[in-house]
Amino acid sequence: MKKNFLKTIMILGALTLYLFPAYGQSPEKMSYQAVIRNSSDQLVTDQLVGMQISILQGSASGTAVYVETQTPTTNANGLVSIEIGDGTVVSGDFTTIDWANGPYFIKTETDPTGGINYTITGTSQLLSVPYALHAKTAESISGTVTETDPIFTGSQAANITATDITNLGNLSGVNTGDQDLSALATKTALGDSTAQVRSEIPDVSGFLTSETDPSVPTGTQAGDMQYWNGTAWVTVAAGYEGATLQMIGGVPTWTGGTPPSVTNPTTGKIWMDRNLGASQVATSSTDAAAYGDLYQWGRGADGHQSRTSSTTTTLSTSDTPGHGNFITTGDIDPCDWRSPQNDNLWQGVSGTNNPCPSGYRLPTEAEWNAERTSWGSNNAAGAFASPLKLPMAGSRLYSDGSLDYVGSLGVYWSSTVFSTNSRGLSFNSSNVDIFIDYRALGLSVRCIKD
Repeated sequence: MKKNFLKTIMILGALTLYLFPAYGQSPEKMSYQAVIRNSSDQLVTDQLVGMQISILQGSASGTAVYVETQTPTTNANGLVSIEIGDGTVVSGDFTTIDWANGPYFIKTETDPTGGINYTITGTSQLLSVPYALHAKTAESISGTVTETDPIFTGSQAANITATDITNLGNLSGVNTGDQDLSALATKTALGDSTAQVRSEIPDVSGFLTSETDPSVPTGTQAGDMQYWNGTAWVTVAAGYEGATLQMIGGVPTWTGGTPPSVTNPTTGKIWMDRNLGASQVATSSTDAAAYGDLYQWGRGADGHQSRTSSTTTTLSTSDTPGHGNFITTGDIDPCDWRSPQNDNLWQGVSGTNNPCPSGYRLPTEAEWNAERTSWGSNNAAGAFASPLKLPMAGSRLYSDGSLDYVGSLGVYWSSTVFSTNSRGLSFNSSNVDIFIDYRALGLSVRCIKD
């Protein structure tokens, strides 16, 4: 099961409900989770709650194509987990929803006492179609699929016939008897015949436009280096001006140097002008060269932050795992790469495992919130238009290490701890939030000057 780590905070009535949809990979169902708190911000634990879930088509107030009810029980952390499509059907058929005909919205109504007096209502858009369900449409494809190459079809090479190939073969350097030119009485006639042959040979000079060395990894930027981690080549992004290269835990790591910075005139805070691991300042919200690395909360720059690093399911028992693999946890709470957990990581400029350059650190939740309120708009456009020029670099899932939401969601860690999770800033094309999520997630890091 792959959970969407963005937990949107909604305050409704006397309760606060943190919602985060989780798209399942099994057919005909979709996982959904919610953390329930009372008006005193206390978890509602080990208690039966009543829920009605509706799938709305077209808009947040659109037609309900499917409605069901469920009565899950919160766990010791106030968490309820349900499978949409597995409840008591009120109307519609979950298996017949045409996910390609969106947009779709999930409406949840909750009765914290376990009945049907739903006093809490929330609606959120499905920003991604549930892939396993949408992929079912492929089952309906039948017949023959014909593929064509439009570049080749539109070129002169497409006009070469079997006869042309035979004629060209007959002009080889060895006289096979079928190259008799005795009928050509003069050199002029021979020249005319040669010109005729040349005119009938298609021009294929445009087909060799470039040549690449397959030993050079793709996607590298100026100043990047590669090192072998035992199983694959890993990219080391270029260091800052004046930095030195050191071996730390068997990983080549740039240390020191002066990182380029930018100042927010509204808050007065000084930030790095790019994400950790990025080769340049973002030129757009979807500038891949500005995405940078994806860190698991609290880990140092040991190589795991590379988007292509290998994965392991072995949890670390210390603050330094001793390798550069991305640690996956599956869906086992608390979904942290370290066991037992350590809340004291990334705390301040001298904090344990601080991945930022000298004099810099992870921002706090409050500092991210102050930055957000200075933007012209609370969405991805406002994030990029700000002095920080934040791109939507996506994330890396704690469950299997795969990349998620690259180019459609920006998710940045803070140093602030919340229970067994940590907080940060997230934004997409329509909104921005301060989120709470699992520490094993791989997210972007933007450093602030201490």
